[in-house]
Amino acid sequence: MADPALTLKDVRFRWPGRSSFGLSVPEFRLEPGASVLLLGESGSGKSTLLSLICGIVTADTGRVTVGGTDLSVLRAGARDRFRAERIGVIFQQFNLLPYASVSDNILLPLRFAPDRRKRATPDEAASLCRALGLPEGITAATAGRLSVGQQQRVAVARALIGQPPLIVADEPTSALDAATQDAFLGLLFDRIAATGSSLLMVSHDERLGARFDRVVHLSDIARTGRAAA
Repeated sequence: MADPALTLKDVRFRWPGRSSFGLSVPEFRLEPGASVLLLGESGSGKSTLLSLICGIVTADTGRVTVGGTDLSVLRAGARDRFRAERIGVIFQQFNLLPYASVSDNILLPLRFAPDRRKRATPDEAASLCRALGLPEGITAATAGRLSVGQQQRVAVARALIGQPPLIVADEPTSALDAATQDAFLGLLFDRIAATGSSLLMVSHDERLGARFDRVVHLSDIARTGRAAA
């Protein structure tokens, strides 16, 4: 039986400082190939949770396990390599290199992830662009000259290349109108289905929930605030 894509167990974390923000998650689990929408308002702790899941910070106590690997046993450099290999991240602000080509932006994670690079096919960047509805030949274009919608799709292609088992998306639809949101999610779920990756998307928009296997409110799985940890 395959390991869960993600588990958090008895996790507690507090940012440094006497009155700093803390997060406590007794238990959370994401199954392989499943999609979960995690809802929470701004300032509710979503970004802190994503930082823990991606290994950017480590829990003070408890375990964050991605695909059977406990992140707490890895040193900082090993966590960075593990994240590059196993997690595709779609950032809210896309975080593309504006002066680099679309191709270079999509291929960037593979520079730090040799196993993921082996899983990628030679034409995967171009095929992902086609599957996401981007124009033919766009891989040679400069990322900073693209429209917002095109940049968003390039960010998705970068997260998906090399088929990482876990995709984490941070408010990727927040700047889109309803029609564009729907089209974007359709493309994203088509690609997730093709690769078999698990998806955790955080948002404040409950209207997105119909497409996901499960909708979870952060307040139902976590305690946050100065008393949380």
